[in-house]
Amino acid sequence: MSAGPLFEIRDYNYRPERIDDYRAWARGAVPVLAELLDLVGFWIDAGIEARVAGSDPMTPRHGHPKTTWVIRWQDMEEREARWEALWEEPSWQDQWSRHPGFDDYLHMAVRFLHAA
Repeated sequence: MSAGPLFEIRDYNYRPERIDDYRAWARGAVPVLAELLDLVGFWIDAGIEARVAGSDPMTPRHGHPKTTWVIRWQDMEEREARWEALWEEPSWQDQWSRHPGFDDYLHMAVRFLHAA
């Protein structure tokens, strides 16, 4: 395994008809996340069709992720401890209580990568 930071890539497919509600919520969520975590970035779909290629290209059932965010960690141990602590933070609890709807997540995927 590579030395150096661990990057957590979080991809979400949010119900298309609710994405504007999610986008509005994210405007408040991103600053809170950036304060509490080493947030590299938070991106929401620009409305441009994904370009798919390769020897076996396919589009996932719910389409390509509409939201992606990346967090930098020292290692998995730090990730587990700080992720658990996030849910105890009053500022995050307040922001999470405004979330437009957890059931509107059609698909979520979390990947962990090291720089090459």
